[in-house]
Amino acid sequence: MMTHLPPLALSLGDPAGIGPEIIVKAWRALRETGPAFVVVGDAASLAGDAPVRAVTDLAAGAAAFSGALPVLDLPLKTAVVPGRPDPAAAEAIIGWIRTGAELALSGAASALVTAPIAKAPLYAAGFAFPGHTEFLGELAPPEGRDGAGRGPVMMLAAGDLRVALVTIHEPLSRVPGLLTLDAIVNTGLVAADALTRDFGVARPRLAVAGLNPHAGEAGALGSEEIAVIAPAVAALRAAGVDAAGPSPADSLFHAEARARYDAVLCMYHDQALIPVKMLDFWGGVNITLGLPIVRASPDHGVGFDIAGQGLARPDSLIAALRLAAQIAARRAATP
Repeated sequence: MMTHLPPLALSLGDPAGIGPEIIVKAWRALRETGPAFVVVGDAASLAGDAPVRAVTDLAAGAAAFSGALPVLDLPLKTAVVPGRPDPAAAEAIIGWIRTGAELALSGAASALVTAPIAKAPLYAAGFAFPGHTEFLGELAPPEGRDGAGRGPVMMLAAGDLRVALVTIHEPLSRVPGLLTLDAIVNTGLVAADALTRDFGVARPRLAVAGLNPHAGEAGALGSEEIAVIAPAVAALRAAGVDAAGPSPADSLFHAEARARYDAVLCMYHDQALIPVKMLDFWGGVNITLGLPIVRASPDHGVGFDIAGQGLARPDSLIAALRLAAQIAARRAATP
């Protein structure tokens, strides 16, 4: 099902982090069975740990994949020191992401997978987005399909757990003010559409988490559930989405609860990511929903503290590459 598709584009991420190491390890694991990918980045950052072949297009990269790690070489202007991020590399890092998105938008790549970036060096260089998800929403204008809402929406997947975030990289103090009926409903519509389109779930079931302890305890521990979240759940139901909640987050993630839904709408970052990382710390995947391209990434950061030491595990990147290829194949089969 996947063999006829173009290769994946894999942006290098921050070259001073563990990205180069896990990319090489992922290539070693996948070069015989695929999916094939072409790195968009600086070939010199990958040289030495694997046979690297600079290519001029993704088709040539796919042909070379089993024998060498193919790289669409967009060189850095400065040397890389593992573990030491450099704002001077920011322009190149941003350019690699942009190029990867353009390749996916054009159809030259079947999907975009992004290795981790460090936000602080990019901010120091003037990067105006909280992270990959928001930047890709600018590069690949979000879709609104048949009333399904508009992305980008962040989803994390690990094992049988999928979580979609209403707010993403926001200080906890700002979250209550950002939880609007429209924001929750839009996240639910995008998530339900993606579950059907990208994961093959015919009748998606959404669980909706509360914000406060005990989902507000009928207003005694907070009013957001009564004022905003419950009306949003009602609006999702009115729109034809099987949504339930708001439910206390501390009882949503054990195995018996997970059998009752296909994804959880979480109100803030750690509410979503803690259960994902508890369930599968090494293998979680970040997927951006609601874009005209398929995008996935490993569910971890740049790992500056272990960069260049050979300690990084590629499990999450391998899972991201495989999931991106599966979603791309599903979209190609059922456009």
